[in-house]
Amino acid sequence: MPNGFQVNANRIDPYKTYKFQLKWDGKTVLGVMKASVLKRTTNVITHRSGGENSVDHKTPGRTTYDAVTLERGITWDLDFENWANKVHPYAGETAMDLANFRKECALEVLNEKGQVARRFLLHGCWVSEYQAVPALDSSANAIAIETIKLEMEGWERDVSATEPNESQ
Repeated sequence: MPNGFQVNANRIDPYKTYKFQLKWDGKTVLGVMKASVLKRTTNVITHRSGGENSVDHKTPGRTTYDAVTLERGITWDLDFENWANKVHPYAGETAMDLANFRKECALEVLNEKGQVARRFLLHGCWVSEYQAVPALDSSANAIAIETIKLEMEGWERDVSATEPNESQ
């Protein structure tokens, strides 16, 4: 009976949400502990045809891609801040890095062994929001989190990332 896995026929469990990594500029981004959903929405265009006015016909319209929010604990790695500063640095619009503020990213879902099970390519990403420091509370027992929100032109599944052989 089919179970959703081709290479690992004995596997019955789907992949977990806690094993993933994000890459940009050819390297894994350190410490990303949370990523929001990859979602696209296609608008529905409703129209009627003459002589058939009691029935609505539906066709696809524009497709939009939701932004992805990334969270990680604050460290001395400045990748989030440096990228956000390319879009709008404190020096103002004249200091904006028009040539390099967009990046190609890859979001990889990993199996329990750390092998890439799925890879999604995020195209034309740029930082629309940057949170350098969370609300601070001296009575809390929590990790300080920094956050970026990535706008994108779109995403697609990387079909070259195939199901890993988990018996090795």
